[in-house]
Amino acid sequence: MKATSKLYRTEQRYAYLFIAAPVLGFLIFAMVPLMYSIYGAFTNWDGLGSMTFIGLENFKNVFQDEYFYKSMFNTIYMMLGIPIGIVLALLLALALNRGIPGTNTFRVLYYIPVISSIAAISILWQWAYNGDYGLVNQFLAIFGIEGPNWLQNTSTVKPALILMAVWKGLGYTMLLYLAALQSVPKSFYEAAKLDGANAFKTFWYITLPMVKPVTFFIIVTNIIGGAQIFTEINVMTPTGGPEYSSASVVFYIWQKAFGNFQLGYASAMALVLGLFIFIITLIQFKINEKNSFELD
Repeated sequence: MKATSKLYRTEQRYAYLFIAAPVLGFLIFAMVPLMYSIYGAFTNWDGLGSMTFIGLENFKNVFQDEYFYKSMFNTIYMMLGIPIGIVLALLLALALNRGIPGTNTFRVLYYIPVISSIAAISILWQWAYNGDYGLVNQFLAIFGIEGPNWLQNTSTVKPALILMAVWKGLGYTMLLYLAALQSVPKSFYEAAKLDGANAFKTFWYITLPMVKPVTFFIIVTNIIGGAQIFTEINVMTPTGGPEYSSASVVFYIWQKAFGNFQLGYASAMALVLGLFIFIITLIQFKINEKNSFELD
């Protein structure tokens, strides 16, 4: 009994040692900065000197800041790429799930942008969108179309960024859908075929409901990620685009924090953004709970 207890205590100590690393990492690199940022949101702080407590002044300024609203609008606008990417990824997954020749090659090709550096991809697309010698305009010229300077035009800069984001995330979403499609029981499709269901009804009443958990996961993670888009904006339109038409909220926060050294104000905006993401995610979970189903 004593030997067992000693062995148990030894294993328990080792277990705590293994747990300590991620817990300490979370506390040091996540929780402490978060608490510091929350306090900083109520202060006037340049990041170097002492903090001066000013109450809710930063939050009042945030909701009166036209650039904050503009950057929020830009961020939400660029999230239009989420449903586009989901539809395209599902169609690709359906095609690759048919067992056509070269499926593995296509999977690799579509997944390469996912594992590539976002900074390198942004530089590549910045060159492709160049109005004088960019690959996109050279392609359009084949059909006699004179393309614009995509990243220097207020009407084209956001669609250009959306296209790039869809292209980069397509492979990841496609693989998730492909895994979900391959887990659907074959008996469901066999039963539908016996009942005389056509391809559309089979897709609508079997495939879509069965991949719904994956769709929910993709929407939630993409909205969280889309609300924090930064690198693409900073590399491709380092000034926020023409008339600040491509600046995201995180880009504006970064400018205020490290460009203007208004870290207190930037912290207040970050808290507002965090609250926005939390509310949207909570709404999504509530909607998903109402529409969830169970298989018998």
